[in-house]
Amino acid sequence: MKSIISENAPAPIGPYSQAMEVNGFIYTSGQIALDPKSGEIVSEAVDAQVHQVIKNLQAVLSAGGSGLDKVVKTTIFLANMADFRKVNEVYASYFNESKPARSTVEVSCLPKNVLVEIDCIAVK
Repeated sequence: MKSIISENAPAPIGPYSQAMEVNGFIYTSGQIALDPKSGEIVSEAVDAQVHQVIKNLQAVLSAGGSGLDKVVKTTIFLANMADFRKVNEVYASYFNESKPARSTVEVSCLPKNVLVEIDCIAVK
C-alpha cells in the first residue's frame, strides 16, 4: 500500500489520505469543491462545484500516475437529486470517451455543506 498526496488538490481535513494505491489500483477519498490554494468552496452553483471536484480528482490521480481515462468506477454523492441533470452534463464533459461504472446517491449532508462529492477507483 502506498499513500498518494498531491499539492494540487485540497489537503485532507481529517485522518485520511487523498488516495491509496493498492495492487495497481488507486482508490481516492471523496473530493469536494475546495480550491486547493485558498481552501474555500469555489461556488454555490452545482455545475461549478462539479468542475472543481473533478479537477481535484485529476490532481490526485495524476500524483498517483493515473488519470481520468483510467477511472473504472465513480461514486457521486449529491445533496439534492434535483441537481442530477446539471451534474451529469459536467461529468460527461470529462468522461466522454471512457465511461466508468458509476453510482449516484442523494445524501442528507456533505462536508462544508457542499452540493456534490465524488470519489473514484482507477487503474494505474
